[in-house]
Amino acid sequence: MVTEAEAARAEVLASRDAFSVELARLEAAGRAAVDIKAKVKRNPARTAGLAAGAGFVVLGGPGRVARGLGRAIRGKKEPLPPSLLPKEVDAALRSMGDDGARVRGTLEREFANYLEQRRPERGRRPFQTLAGTMASGMVAQGGQALLKRLMSQLGENDQMNFKKAVEGVRAHPSATPGGAKDPPPPKG
Repeated sequence: MVTEAEAARAEVLASRDAFSVELARLEAAGRAAVDIKAKVKRNPARTAGLAAGAGFVVLGGPGRVARGLGRAIRGKKEPLPPSLLPKEVDAALRSMGDDGARVRGTLEREFANYLEQRRPERGRRPFQTLAGTMASGMVAQGGQALLKRLMSQLGENDQMNFKKAVEGVRAHPSATPGGAKDPPPPKG
């Protein structure tokens, strides 16, 4: 008849063996996941594509594409002139006199009148801005989704890598104490 102490000891030993098997599986999965060299040898074109895609996303490619789309939708901005005040404007300011407060008041009134006259033309710009903002938002979300997919493909375990890693773990001197069974391959 088996005593409680012997049953508990047998349960602890079984748990230890199960833990050793699970630890060996975990180590093998980790080694298979980081064995980039084997992944490159097996499928160099795919790995190069993944690396290029990840580099594109990391270096801000989606943002550049979004800005390019925005420029295509809104049109190119006109560059600033070499001098912000043309000769005519400079001459007109000097002809207003030396009283800075009076000149400033005149300029503010004239600018307000100018803005009032241009109001219908400015009303069309929000649609262009909205379209550009929406397009850049979609490109940014697409870039994030692409980065997630690239990173998951780069780190995925495959059966061949996993088997090689298990063999490497078994060859390690501290592997599978107590004669544990071979770990089953990962699912997926």
